[in-house]
Amino acid sequence: MEWHGWFALSLCMAVLATLILTRIGPHLVMVAALTILSVSGILTSEEALIGFSNSGLITVAAMFIVAAGMHSSGAIDLLVNNLLGRPRTVRAAIARMFWPVVFLSSFLNNTPVVATMIPAIYSWSRKIGISPSKLMIPLSYTAILGGTMTLIGTSTNLIVNGQYQVLTGEPGFSLFAITAVGLPVAIFGFLLMWVLFPRLLPDRTQSQAFSNLREFTLEVSIAPNGPLVGKTVEQAGLRHLQRLYLVEIERKGSVITAAPSEEMLQGGDRLVFAGDTDAISDLLRINGIVPSTEDEQLQAFTTQHAERCLIEAVVSPHCTALGYAIRDARFRARYGAVVLAVARNGERVKGNLGNIKLQAGDTLLLEARPAFVSRQRYNKDFLLINDLNTETPRHERAYLAWGILVGVIAAASFEVISMLNGALIGAGLMIMTGCCSASQAEKSLDLTVIITIAASFALGMALQKTGVAGYIAENIVDLSNGTPWLLLILTYLAVSLLTEVITNNAAALLMLPIVLEITEKADLNNVPFVFAIMMAASASFATPLGYQTNLMVYGPGGYRFSDFLKVGIPMNLLTAVVTITVILIGWPLVNVR
Repeated sequence: MEWHGWFALSLCMAVLATLILTRIGPHLVMVAALTILSVSGILTSEEALIGFSNSGLITVAAMFIVAAGMHSSGAIDLLVNNLLGRPRTVRAAIARMFWPVVFLSSFLNNTPVVATMIPAIYSWSRKIGISPSKLMIPLSYTAILGGTMTLIGTSTNLIVNGQYQVLTGEPGFSLFAITAVGLPVAIFGFLLMWVLFPRLLPDRTQSQAFSNLREFTLEVSIAPNGPLVGKTVEQAGLRHLQRLYLVEIERKGSVITAAPSEEMLQGGDRLVFAGDTDAISDLLRINGIVPSTEDEQLQAFTTQHAERCLIEAVVSPHCTALGYAIRDARFRARYGAVVLAVARNGERVKGNLGNIKLQAGDTLLLEARPAFVSRQRYNKDFLLINDLNTETPRHERAYLAWGILVGVIAAASFEVISMLNGALIGAGLMIMTGCCSASQAEKSLDLTVIITIAASFALGMALQKTGVAGYIAENIVDLSNGTPWLLLILTYLAVSLLTEVITNNAAALLMLPIVLEITEKADLNNVPFVFAIMMAASASFATPLGYQTNLMVYGPGGYRFSDFLKVGIPMNLLTAVVTITVILIGWPLVNVR
């Protein structure tokens, strides 16, 4: 190799060391590497920025918006409510959760699926009396397994396919090309979770339902023509909310205290609850429940709910509403917000919400327009503004969102349109039909993930252009003595080890040009090796660092690092064995002349 080859290899090693040993964001590390490669002249500006125009990257971004539409319309809630039920054991809960999540993550990017399912599974675990720590790791692993089943299930598969097209000039892979490998892996992975995880995962149930949680007084209303009218308290699912207690029902001027389970709900009923912020968020996702403080506020705030979100705010000593009762403060006219709940000194404030007089330091739960947060940055009425990112779902568009998703999948499956065009059309339809708003679509785009992926292409391009990929390929071929099955195993292990310590996308993009060089020099069929890269990069279970969804469930499950090692290492080994076995059986490793 010449100097620029050694320079690119040294830069690659420095990037790996930085990602492993520091907490610097992967997107910053990759952009820094891209900058160095461009400034040094190793890559032209077009080569350095090629990742930003890659079809796989744009498809990933579009699928984030499709997933946002599924979440914002309540389409995922529809699936959860109809399929999860009330299992009695951990094994039954894992089985109920696995199939809907694995289906969703097969066609939607794993990250937004898990982000959407965490609060749903957390709430569901409380309802069925099972610790969240028994279900959060299975949720992440299930999403990972589902993502391996199709080309659009995970961003890794999409970007590997896009880079494969760039490096080889081949047309790439179809939507279900990898399903023959991913499906057996998912089935065996489910069996392992079902058998071992109930015993291996910790039980970290909180001893008290309201431990370390602030209580709120909350009033909501039954929508006059909503689906809860005519149902009993029990049938509406309002009796067994473990972190919310139904205090009373106000109906036409009279109050029903300690409402019995068989009490029939009527349109316009005002329900008073005591509970915490997260539980209130769950309550407001129930179709037929609307915010309620006073009649004109109810009328104004039950229309076009999609542009409003939950916000937590602390009343400042300079607030102009101090000393006024909430009803007299005219919150809607003054701030464009409705007060849903009040906490004072860490405890709920008893009594009618509208009659509570505001004091400095009161914590309010507000439903407001997103612009409320930006406005309050420039005045002194509230402190510690916290956007809780909980927007009211558009339940009436849930079936429409499902129709859009199924249409996109069908069109791409039958190759009526490309996956890129299908994802772009799906994203556009989600916004145009109101399944999600433009602001929700913008928020759904995880820019750090997108930038990391795009910048990673430059490092892979440099490895190929400078001859590093060819140099490493020759050495790996020599190590395997040209034995195809040993090359396959070495490829899988190399990617698997990398993806546990750096991002899965970066690991795949670094290894792909090397593997393509290996297969070319050894005259091997590159398809099974590319599938091995996709599987090894996605199947990251042993640490919370290797895959973003693992990190996402780390906190909600109350896990320690060792919890992932305990269940993740067996999962990694099983995935490797099943993947390599299926590939060896299903594909010829040597090119057939």
